[in-house]
Amino acid sequence: MEKCTAHIGVDESGKGDFFGPLVIAGVLVDEKTAELFTNLGIKDSKKISDKKILEYSVKIKQNAPHSIITIGNSKYNELYSSIKNLNKLLAWGHARAIENILDKHECEYALSDKFGDDRFIKSALMKNGKNIRLEQMVRAESDIAVAAASILARATFVQKMEQMEQTYGVKFPKGCSDLVKTAAKVFIEKYGKERLSEVSKTHFKTYKEV
Repeated sequence: MEKCTAHIGVDESGKGDFFGPLVIAGVLVDEKTAELFTNLGIKDSKKISDKKILEYSVKIKQNAPHSIITIGNSKYNELYSSIKNLNKLLAWGHARAIENILDKHECEYALSDKFGDDRFIKSALMKNGKNIRLEQMVRAESDIAVAAASILARATFVQKMEQMEQTYGVKFPKGCSDLVKTAAKVFIEKYGKERLSEVSKTHFKTYKEV
C-alpha cells in the first residue's frame, strides 16, 4: 500500500433525501489509520449496508479525529431560505467540519467530493482553514478519509431518521420516491401541513406536491 499523507476527508449524507437532516462529517487520517480502515474494509458508504455502517462508525470515532455537523430540518430550512443555494449551504458545513478538526489537530490538506464551485468551501473557511490545501474531486469516496467521513455522515443520518420515527410515530422512507409522498401525507393527516417543515426539506419539489 502506498504511503498515505495525513489529510482530512469530508462528505455528506441526506442531501437528496426529502425527510431528515443534512449531515456533514470530516475525518482526519494518517498512514496508520488509513491502513487500519482499509483492513477493516471501510469504503464508500453507498456500497455498505446501514447495519455495517453503524458498526464501522464506532471504529472510526475510536481511532481518528473527526467532526460531525448535523443540520436538522428546521435549521436547514431556515439556512436554505437565507442562502438559497444548496452548494453554498454544503460548503458552509464542509468548512465547519474542517475547522472543527483543525481546532485541535494540524493538517495541511483536505479532500472533499466535488459538488459545486471550489471557491464555495474556500471562502467559507475561517482562521484555521485559510492555509489548508483544499481539493474537490469527483468520486472522492475512493479516498479512505472521504470514505470514512461518508460512513460517519450516513450513520448519523440513519440514527437521526430513527429518532424522528420514534418521536412522530411515522415511518420516514429515504430518498424522494412515491413512498416518500405517501409518508408525507400520513404525517400531514397526523400533525397538519404546517409541521411538515419539522421533518422535511421544504425547497424540494416533493414539498409542493404534497
